Amino acid sequence: MKRFLSLQKITSEVKNFVLSQYFGDGLRITFGVVFPSLILAQFDLLKIGISISLGAVCVSISDAPGPITHRRNAMFLTMVLVTIISLLTSLCGISVYLTGALVVLLSFIFSMFYVYGNRAASVGVAALLVMILGIDDIRPLNEILLYSLYILFGGLWYATLSLSLYSIMPYRLASLSLAESIIEIAGFMKIKAGFYQKGMDYDENYKKLIEAQIIVNERLDAVREQLFKSQKIVRENTQEGRFLLVVFVDMVDLYEQIMSTFYNYQKLHKQFDHTGILKDFESILNHLAEQIENIGASLKDGTKPKINLFLPQRFKELKFSIETLVLQKEDSSFVSSFSIISLQALKNIEVNIENIYLRIKKINGYFNEKEQEKLGRNNIKTAAFTSHQAYNLEPFIENLNLKSENFRHALRVSSMMLIGFAIAQSIHLLHSNWILLTIMVIMKPAYSLTKERNLDRLMGTIAGAFIGMIILNYVTDNRWLFTILLFCMLGTYSFQRKTYLVSVVFMTPFILILFDFLGMGSRALLIERVYDTAIGGGLAFIGSYVLLPHWEHEKLKKTLVEMLEANLAYYHQVSQMYFGENYQRIPYKIVRKEVFVRSANLASGFQRMFSEPKHKQKNINEIHKFSVLNHLLSSYVATLALYSREHFEDLPNFENLQNIAQNTENMIKEAMKIIEKSEFVDIENVRILKQENTNIQKEESKIIIPDQFMNIQKVAYDICKISERIKL
Repeated sequence: MKRFLSLQKITSEVKNFVLSQYFGDGLRITFGVVFPSLILAQFDLLKIGISISLGAVCVSISDAPGPITHRRNAMFLTMVLVTIISLLTSLCGISVYLTGALVVLLSFIFSMFYVYGNRAASVGVAALLVMILGIDDIRPLNEILLYSLYILFGGLWYATLSLSLYSIMPYRLASLSLAESIIEIAGFMKIKAGFYQKGMDYDENYKKLIEAQIIVNERLDAVREQLFKSQKIVRENTQEGRFLLVVFVDMVDLYEQIMSTFYNYQKLHKQFDHTGILKDFESILNHLAEQIENIGASLKDGTKPKINLFLPQRFKELKFSIETLVLQKEDSSFVSSFSIISLQALKNIEVNIENIYLRIKKINGYFNEKEQEKLGRNNIKTAAFTSHQAYNLEPFIENLNLKSENFRHALRVSSMMLIGFAIAQSIHLLHSNWILLTIMVIMKPAYSLTKERNLDRLMGTIAGAFIGMIILNYVTDNRWLFTILLFCMLGTYSFQRKTYLVSVVFMTPFILILFDFLGMGSRALLIERVYDTAIGGGLAFIGSYVLLPHWEHEKLKKTLVEMLEANLAYYHQVSQMYFGENYQRIPYKIVRKEVFVRSANLASGFQRMFSEPKHKQKNINEIHKFSVLNHLLSSYVATLALYSREHFEDLPNFENLQNIAQNTENMIKEAMKIIEKSEFVDIENVRILKQENTNIQKEESKIIIPDQFMNIQKVAYDICKISERIKL
C-alpha cells in the first residue's frame, strides 16, 4: 500500500511538473533554439543556423514570466543590444587589449542593470553572454556584419514565436502561475497542520513555515504582476480574465485565513494531547490542503476540482468531540486539565477551519461555467497593489557610489571578469571563455546566492560530465544521440528558473553531445569543462568574499524596521474595527499585502545570513527569534481580522481594550527606535497592561477577543525585549 501511495505521489508530481509553466517555458525555448539549426542543417548551413540559434537563446533569457508588455519590451531591447554587442565584440577581436577593455566596461554596465529589477538584469545577462561567446571568434569584416544580422534574425524568430503563442493562449501563463501559487499555499497549510502533531519540533516547523512563506509570497507577487498589469485581463473584462482575478483574490483571502489558524500550540498540546482531538484537527487541515492542491491541478489541466464529500461529516464529528469536552468541563465530578479559554480557542479554530472549507467550496464553484457567467465586471483597484519601475538614467546614476549594493556588485563582476579574461588568454585552452561564462552566471549581488550558485554549478558540472561521458561511450547511433540531446536541452531550459543544480546537470551532457555532433568532442573537452568551471567558480567566490563584499547584517536593520512598520499598520487597521471604525476593504488589503511582502523579505534576509561565514552571522539567534515573533504577531492580527468579519453578525464595541491596543502600538514603535539606536527610546512604554474586567467577557463567544489582544500585547513586549539584544 505504501509503495502504491509513493508511486501515486511521484506520478502526481511528474504530472504537475509537465503541466507547469517551467516545462512550458522549456518546450518553447527548446523548439525556438533547435528549429533554425535543424532546418538550415538540411541545406548545409549549420554554422548560420547556430548563429541564429544563439540569437534565440539570448532573447529567451529575458522572456521570463510576467505581463506581456514587459516581456515584449525586454525581448526587443535584448535583440537590439545583443546585435550591437556581437558587432562590437567581433570588431574588438583584432586586439586583446581592446577586448579586455570591452569585457570590463560591459561587465560593469550590465551588472548595474540590477538597479532596474530582475527582468532588466536578465537583459544584461543576455548581453554579456553574446559578448563572452564572441571572444576569440575572429572573422572577416563581411562575416562580422552577417554574424550580427543572424543573431538579430534569431532574436526576431524567438520573439515572434513567443508572442504568437501568447496570442493563441493569452491566459495560459497567468493560469499556470496562479496554479503554482495555489499549490504553494497548500504546502504552507500542510506545515501549519504539523503544529497539531504530537511531539512536534516547534523550532524546526517554524523554520519550515517561514521558508514556505517566502515561496508563497514570491508566487503571489508573480501572479499579482501578471494579472494586475495585464491590460487584457484587467480592462477587457473577458470571462476567463474575471475568473482568474476572482480566484486570485479569494486565494489571498484564503491564505490569510490559513495564517490566522495560529494559537499557543504548546499550551494546546499540554491540555489536549491526551484527548486525541488535535490529531483530528491535523487530519482535517491536511484534507483541506489536498482540496487546495486539487484547485491548482485543475487550473493546470483544465478540469473541474471535486470537493471531498466526507468533509462535512468530519466537521460534525469534530464539533461533537469539542462539545463532549465542554460537557466534561461543566461536569463537576470530572477533573479536566483544560481551561474555558482553551476550549473557546478550539471552537474558534474549528469555525476558522470550517470557513476555510466554505471558501474552498466557493472557489470550486467558480469553475462552473454558469457561475463564471455571473461574475461581474472587474472593479479591483489594481494600481494600489502593484509597484512600478522607472526606466531612466536617474536610478543608475544614483547607485554609482560605494554605499550601493549594486555598484559594489558591478565592481566585483567587472574585476573578476578581467582576471578571468587574463587567465583565459594565458592558458590558451580551446574554450577558455567558459571561465568568463561561469563567473557571469555565478556572481550575484549577495554572497549567499553566489555561494549557492557556485556549489550548484560545480556539482552539476561534475555530475553532468560523468553522465555525458557514459552517454558518448555507450550510445553510438546518431538518432539516439540527437534524441538525448533534445531531452537534455529540454531539461536545461525547464529547470533553469526552478532548480539551477538540475539545470546544470542537464546542460553539461547537452553541450558535450552538441560538440560531438560538431566534430569537436573528446575526453579533453570534458576535462576542460570541469577545469574552466572550477577556475571561474573559484574567482567568483574570491570576488564575493574579498572584494567589497556585501554582508546581510549591513542592511538588516532597515529590513527589521520595515517589518515592524508593516505589522504596526496592519494591527492599527484591524484593531480600530473593534473600536467603532468600519471595515475598509482596499486600505486593509494594502496593509495586509505589505505584511506578506515584508515578512518574506525578512525571512529571505535571515536565510541569506545563515549561508554566510559564521563570523558574519551577527545576532543570528536573536534575528531568528525576532522573525518568529513577527510571524506570531501578524498571525494573531490576522486572527483578529477574521473574527471581526466572520465570527460576528454585528461587531460589539470593545472600547475597554483600547488602552491595551494603544500600549501595543507604543511598544512596536519603541521596538523600532531600539533597533535604530534612537536616543528617544522611552523604556517606560515597554510594559504589559492588565486587562480590565468587564461584563462583555462573560459571553463565551467573545472571550477569545480580549485574549487575542493580550496575546498581541505580549508578543509586542517580547519583540521589544529581543530588539534590545540585536546589535547591528
